Amino acid sequence: MAGLSNSIERFIKELISQAEDGIVEIGRNDLASQFNCAPSQINYVLTTRFTPYKGYYIESRRGGSGYIKIMKLTFSNESSISRIINEVIKNSITKDMAYDIVNSLYEDGVINKREGQLILHSIEDVALANVNIDYRNIVRADILRNMLLAFLR
Repeated sequence: MAGLSNSIERFIKELISQAEDGIVEIGRNDLASQFNCAPSQINYVLTTRFTPYKGYYIESRRGGSGYIKIMKLTFSNESSISRIINEVIKNSITKDMAYDIVNSLYEDGVINKREGQLILHSIEDVALANVNIDYRNIVRADILRNMLLAFLR
């Protein structure tokens, strides 16, 4: 199944890259027919690989003429970083969500590879080993927030 999910993800990303505005509207059933799979497989790919933490916004309408609208969010300026700090990170963030944010910032050219690696290493579970497991996501959010604030200075 991973191969199918990867193929669907690649296909959708290719469509988005070809769209002038970074917005794609597709029919869930049409996409499922094209990949010879159940619509639930399309839902799985969308919910796991096209999340806000990974830089995507999805709008969906169900029914016979239903569609999926996928928008690539770009993190290209200070207001985007501010929005991430204030609206996305909040008080706590999981390692996976934090990784997705950092990778999106890197892919959009907001941070370079070295900066991204430094951030990722600082929020690793190994780096937070002396922090009680119940508080790691809180501390991880504080570290990520402070590192992103440094980019605004």
